[in-house]
Amino acid sequence: MARTVASFCTTFLKPEMLHIYRQVAGLQRWQTFVVTKERRSEDRFPMPEGAVEILPRTRSNFVRRFWQKYVKKEPAIVYRGEYGVLASLLQRRQADLMHVYFGHTGVHLLPFLQRWPQPSVVSFHGMDIQKREHDPSYEVRLRELLQTTTLVLARSDSLLDRLRELGCPEERLRMNRTGIPLDSFPFVSRELATNGAWRLVQACRLVEKKGLDDALHAFAGFLKRYPAAHFTIAGEGPLQEDLETLTWELGISEQVTFAGFLKGRDLNELYARSHLFLHPSRITADQNQEGVPNSMLEAMATGLPVVATHHGGIPEAVTSGQTGLLVAERDRSGLEACLHQLAQDPAQWQRMSQAASAAMAEKFESRAQISKLEACYDEAVALGKVQR
Repeated sequence: MARTVASFCTTFLKPEMLHIYRQVAGLQRWQTFVVTKERRSEDRFPMPEGAVEILPRTRSNFVRRFWQKYVKKEPAIVYRGEYGVLASLLQRRQADLMHVYFGHTGVHLLPFLQRWPQPSVVSFHGMDIQKREHDPSYEVRLRELLQTTTLVLARSDSLLDRLRELGCPEERLRMNRTGIPLDSFPFVSRELATNGAWRLVQACRLVEKKGLDDALHAFAGFLKRYPAAHFTIAGEGPLQEDLETLTWELGISEQVTFAGFLKGRDLNELYARSHLFLHPSRITADQNQEGVPNSMLEAMATGLPVVATHHGGIPEAVTSGQTGLLVAERDRSGLEACLHQLAQDPAQWQRMSQAASAAMAEKFESRAQISKLEACYDEAVALGKVQR
């Protein structure tokens, strides 16, 4: 009989969380059900009937709540009643394991994980490892979480290194790559740009760590030699208005398209008619960093060479000089130079196109990564039994 993992994700799912959906929906040997506080994007991320459990808003007796909060000094998850609701749900669904998506959710659930008799794993994806300046106690609780959960998963070596810095025991750390379904992003044999009409693309959330302003500055310089080039930015986010203003200030608004959030066939078609993928990520002041950007992996699977930065998990997917070119964070002139280098060397561009697709097949194929995740689940259950 297949074991059951409870996949806990506070919001299931935001549009940019396709990589989470692929993991949850792609399990083969393990059964799963989702535990969430809010269900979103149901049409985009369908699940079988009964596979999503939405936690109800809890109400507790005033006297009991007062006693637990002020006399027994219980944590909020207990005195607000969430602990009891979650424990009952996991018992009813006979969960053998809980996979908590995102480190900050694990911190919130820490009092539960400390008391629940079954093993748990927590996966870190990038922004969930950053500091919380408004909450000095957060890092204390995060360090405690890393000592509590059975296994700690991360999407990249850079995130694993950060978890080590926070004191996570080495024997609990495991790599958890998010895989790419290669059949959904097949290799495209592209023609060289004619008359300098290079097509560049960046697909991401429009947020600071994606380095979109650096990309626009580099593209503006590239246009001086290749005025027929075009840059498409696919995504949504809080910086869109600022970025649109920047294109006007740089005099490139006619050569830049903000395509909005694209998915499925529309995104594939954009990749197919493009020549280069830009992704100059950078760490932010609050230490927000990338794992391995999923859109970059998808683009590489189709054969797009990458021009990006030495940031987070990007160098784990892009081998500079082979599948793309990497420069230091915030190096706008370096980014521009890389664009010129590939535009002036079609043979190198073609070699990188083939190599990018091959690298994705070797290192990020979805089924292989799902198998590795399920092996982590097996290991966590075995370790949990030993610990008890």
